[in-house]
Amino acid sequence: MASRTETTVIYATGAAQGIVLVTFPAASAIFTDPDRYDLSSTQYGSMFLPQVVTAVTTALLGARLGRRFGTKRVYLAGLCAGLVSMTLLVLSQLFTAEQSVAYGMLLLATASLGAGFGLTVPALNTFTAAFHPRAVDASILTLNALLGLGTMLAPVFVAVFVGLGLWWGLPLMSAILLAILLVISLRLPLRAQTREAAEGAGATRAGAGLPARLWVYAAFAVVYGLCETVNGNWAQLDMTGELGASTTVASLALTAFWAAVTGGRVAFAAIQRWFPARWAYHLLPFVLAGAFVIISVLPADAPALGVVAFGLAGLGCSALLPLTISFGQEELTAIPATVSGTVIACYQLGYGIAAFGVGPLHAHGISLATVFGATAAVAVAMGLLSFAVARLRPSPAAIHPRPDPAIAARLRYK
Repeated sequence: MASRTETTVIYATGAAQGIVLVTFPAASAIFTDPDRYDLSSTQYGSMFLPQVVTAVTTALLGARLGRRFGTKRVYLAGLCAGLVSMTLLVLSQLFTAEQSVAYGMLLLATASLGAGFGLTVPALNTFTAAFHPRAVDASILTLNALLGLGTMLAPVFVAVFVGLGLWWGLPLMSAILLAILLVISLRLPLRAQTREAAEGAGATRAGAGLPARLWVYAAFAVVYGLCETVNGNWAQLDMTGELGASTTVASLALTAFWAAVTGGRVAFAAIQRWFPARWAYHLLPFVLAGAFVIISVLPADAPALGVVAFGLAGLGCSALLPLTISFGQEELTAIPATVSGTVIACYQLGYGIAAFGVGPLHAHGISLATVFGATAAVAVAMGLLSFAVARLRPSPAAIHPRPDPAIAARLRYK
């Protein structure tokens, strides 16, 4: 049984990971500013490639590393990698006069960020599921809501620090937060004994014997990662470049997106007794598709509508990733850590496709409005795929069956 301190630390780490993950996209205007890093759209997009490679690699290896070294050590290694990333980002602003040096440091920073994310987030989901075995969906939604809270706060902090003339205050703050969590976590037991860990490496040796159903979850995670990242990484540039918004309003749009992601996760965790998770899983991709269409047709003089549209997109994204993880862990009970790691790895693969792929398209004259419109079709495909992912999920009627009237009458008179 996990202590309250362990649960609190795991949830706090989720929020910290959210801040760290969005630090780079939230500072997109800084990286492309001619007076600072002066990166092109292609350079900005390419900056995320090392993150994707290391995140995918470490997330896929996470279950194996957990069996060998323990989930706690994997989690701690992830915190250390995140700390290195934020430190490199802070130091890089000292070398903006030499772009090649600064850009090299940014690439190392995103590589470290990817490794930290790939190691830490699957471990957090594994801990959360193990700590709350009777409420896996709700607990993982809560964890990811806190992660979303961090992603929501990152652009706000960037706007505040930019206003103070200290944009690098956000990665400095993140580094301090990660260091504190690392010190506290070292002193906690943080045990997550799962059936997979107990059975050892033979459960998934070299990837052999992995159930085919795992790859359905993996495919959904790739598509989801693409859709989320088109919003998360390109919202600010769409707002400033396509809608003529100021940097502050663009930050507000990104904040609205992540706030809706967070609020949606909290809301669906709270109402799942009345609005089952399976219904949300089928509905939200189509909400997201509608948001993409709205963003693609917004007039150039309507930045306020852009803020609202990105908020709607955040709602469409909200519960999809945590539910994919919890559905997979509940269905594939023998390999929960592998499920979490694979879903996170494939989410990062989709992240990379959107983070890198949009840059060259934009550089070759394709507007971001066109990109958002095309991504609506991807969101529709994700909605159709949701029925394949959740087809073995019990129906709401099975989860909350209506009592037999005769039995209910007898109980009333007892």
